[in-house]
Amino acid sequence: MSRLLPLYASVACLVLLLWNPAPLFAADPVEVEVTGVEGDPLKNVREALALPYGLVRDGKVDRLWLDRFAKQATDKARLALQPYGYYNAQVSATVQEPKPGAYRLLVAITPGEPVRVSEVAVELTGAGAGESQLRRLAAAFPLGRGEVLLQPEYERAKGGLKSRAVTLGYLDADFSRHEIRIARGATSAGIGLTLETGPRYLFDEVRIEGAADYPEPYLKRFLAFKKGDVFSYAKLGETQLNFANSERFKEVVVTPEKEQARDLQVPVLVKLTSAARRTVRTGVGYGTDTGPRFSVRFRDLNLFHQGQDLDLSLYLAQRLQGFAARYTRPSPLDLKSSTSAQLNLQQEDITTYQSRIVALELARNRSFGKGELGTAYVKLQQENFTVADQSSGSTLVLPGYRFSKERFDDLVRPTRAFRYTLDLRGTHPLLASDSALIQFIADGNALLPLPWRLSLQVRSKLGMTLLDDPLADIPPSIRFFAGGDQSVRGYSYQGLGPRNAEGRVVGGKNLLFGSLELERALFKQWGVSIFHDAGNAFNDFNGDMELFQAAGVGLHYYTPVGGLNLSVAKPIGSNRRGFRIHFSVGFQL
Repeated sequence: MSRLLPLYASVACLVLLLWNPAPLFAADPVEVEVTGVEGDPLKNVREALALPYGLVRDGKVDRLWLDRFAKQATDKARLALQPYGYYNAQVSATVQEPKPGAYRLLVAITPGEPVRVSEVAVELTGAGAGESQLRRLAAAFPLGRGEVLLQPEYERAKGGLKSRAVTLGYLDADFSRHEIRIARGATSAGIGLTLETGPRYLFDEVRIEGAADYPEPYLKRFLAFKKGDVFSYAKLGETQLNFANSERFKEVVVTPEKEQARDLQVPVLVKLTSAARRTVRTGVGYGTDTGPRFSVRFRDLNLFHQGQDLDLSLYLAQRLQGFAARYTRPSPLDLKSSTSAQLNLQQEDITTYQSRIVALELARNRSFGKGELGTAYVKLQQENFTVADQSSGSTLVLPGYRFSKERFDDLVRPTRAFRYTLDLRGTHPLLASDSALIQFIADGNALLPLPWRLSLQVRSKLGMTLLDDPLADIPPSIRFFAGGDQSVRGYSYQGLGPRNAEGRVVGGKNLLFGSLELERALFKQWGVSIFHDAGNAFNDFNGDMELFQAAGVGLHYYTPVGGLNLSVAKPIGSNRRGFRIHFSVGFQL
C-alpha cells in the first residue's frame, strides 16, 4: 500500500487544483455586497443587481451612473426577494469609496417575515377531471397551508400539472384561473388554480412522404404509436429518434397536423430524406490490447429494396485480424426484432495463445420493450489454436440464449446508464461437437451520478463452465482469461488465469471480475478518474481462486464520436512492479 501513496497523492493534488482554479482576472472596480439574506434569495438579488454594461469603461467608474443605480437597487432587490416569499423586506443601498477609484455598493436587507400560504384550491374541470394521475398531482400540490410562498415551486407545480394533462392527450389543457392573492402588508396568501383539460385527442393515420425506395410496412416499424393510441408528443419524439438513429435518413421531420383533426383524432405527417444507401468507411486507431489497427467497413442499408442490412467489415491490427459479414432481415413485429446470419473469420496472436476461428451464427432477435432484447442463436465454430505450446483443434455447435437490457441518457457521454447481459449456451457430442459443456456468462455495468460533478462507474463479469472434458480440448475462445483494457488494468491483455506446470497461462473454466471507477468531470469535454480493478480466471471457486488487483488514474476526453480514455494502473499485492498504460477509444459500459 505504501508504494501507492505517491500515486494517490498526485491524483488528489490534481483534482483539487482543477476543482478550485485560481482567479484569472483582477477584481472589478465596483464591488456589490449584499447582507441580510443567503441561499437562493441572495443569488437572485445578486443577479438582479448585476452592473449595467457601460457603467465601468476602461477600468473607470461613472460615479453619477453608479449613484442612480444605487437608488434603483432597493426596488430591484425587493422584487428579487418576492419569489421567495419576502414581500415586506426593508432594503437600503449606499455607495462607499474605500480607496480612490474603487467603490462598494452596500445593499443591506432586512427580509422580515415571509408570506405563508393560508389557502390552496386546485381544481380540475373538463373531460380529464377524473384522471387519477392529474388528481394525484393536484392533491400533492407542493405548497400547503403554513408553508412559505415560493413562486419557483408554484410555477414548477403549475407547469407540471398542465404538462401531465398534455402528456395524457388533453392538448387544449389550460388554466381558466391561476392566481396568488396577497393583501398589501399581509403575511399570508391564497392560491387558486383551475385546470380546464378540454377533450382527449388520439392518433389518426400516419402519412409518410419521401424515402420511396423503402417499402411502407418497413417504414411503419419506426413508429412509436398506432392509430387509436392516446396522442403524445413524447411518442412523436421517440418516432423522430427511431428514424434518425437508423442511419438511413439524413433528414426527418415529424409533424402533428392538429388543425386537420377530426373527431379528436390527429393525423401525423412524416417527411423523410433518404441518406446514401451504400457506404464505405475506413478507420485507424490504437488499443493497448490489440495494438495499431486499420479497418474498412461496407454497408448496404437497403438490400433488395426491403430495408435489409448487409454489413461487411475487415479489420487489421497488430495482434488481431479478421473479416465479419452480417446479414440482417428486419421483423415486421417491431423496430428491434430481426433475424440475422453472421460469418466471422478471425486470427489472434498474443502472448498467451494463438487462435484461428471460422464461425457462423444464426440468430433470432426479439424485442421485449425499450432497451430489452432476447436472442436465440446457434453458433457453428471451427477453431485451431495453440496454448502454452500445445496445439489442437475444435469443432463446436453451440446453441444458446442471450438476454440484454440497457438504458442510457446520452450515447456519447452518459451521466446515468446501466447495461447487463445474461448468456447461457452449451453443446454435446450429439450435436456433432468435439466436447460437452454448459456455460453461463453474466456481464453487468452501471454509471451513477454523484454530487459535485462526480460519477461512479461499476463494472462486473461472472463466467461459469460445467465441463467433463479436459480443459486442453476447449478452444481459447471458450475459456476465460483476465487482464487488459476492459478487464483488470495493470496486467497484460488475457495475461491472467490458471497456469500449467511450466508457469504459462492457459485460461480457466470460470471468471470473476469487478471494477469501481470514480470520475470527476472537468470543463465540458474532460474528466479525470481513480479506479480499482480486481478479478481473475480460475478452475474452482473453492480452490485456486485468487483475485488480482490494480489501482490507478484515468484521463478522459469526450468527442461527438466517443471518448478517448487513457489509464495508468499499478498492480496491488503482486510481485509485478511498475505501471502499465492502457488506451481505448469510445465509451465503455
